Amino acid sequence: MDAWLVRMQNRFSLLVPRERIGVIIGEDGKVKDRIERIFKVNLNIDSESGTIEITQTQDGDLTNVLKARDAVTAIARGFSPEDALKLKSDDIILDIIDLREIFGKSDSDITRVKGRIIGRNGKMRRALEELTGTDMSIYGHTVAITGDYEAVSTAREAISMLIEGKQHSTVYKFLRRRRHEEKKKRMTELWIHPE
Repeated sequence: MDAWLVRMQNRFSLLVPRERIGVIIGEDGKVKDRIERIFKVNLNIDSESGTIEITQTQDGDLTNVLKARDAVTAIARGFSPEDALKLKSDDIILDIIDLREIFGKSDSDITRVKGRIIGRNGKMRRALEELTGTDMSIYGHTVAITGDYEAVSTAREAISMLIEGKQHSTVYKFLRRRRHEEKKKRMTELWIHPE
């Protein structure tokens, strides 16, 4: 099921897979309570339809509503609540690649590409996460990525290479080269602007 979104003033409605509602609520409502407290929002969850309405509290603001929307979407797309709550940081973003936009409704193509992204025993996915510094969830017809902007951009580019059919070895080389460039860039910045 897709996560669709309706914006009304400082309120958002999301449609999430019903099997993820329990994770969003958490044991004894603890995850829901944490989301509400951290982002200063109220969550109204309809377990039957899978609709979640996120509204701003008196002391909250629209930025928090948007971050709460991203955190709920991340959980809906397979992330653990702990990983999703990292989105409270201004430096962390959520990016979702919908494989149906690329392959239509071809389940066989989507399954094949998900297998390429995950790799044998999860090796490719682990490499993507470790070499880019991102967290990733492959769930249903989507690939969701969280991390800082540069890291997510690099991970998205590597995933696009896999979708295009590039060899895993080519993607590994790309990731290692990009990581080396980032490390070199950070070292140069430290050299020029020591703190």
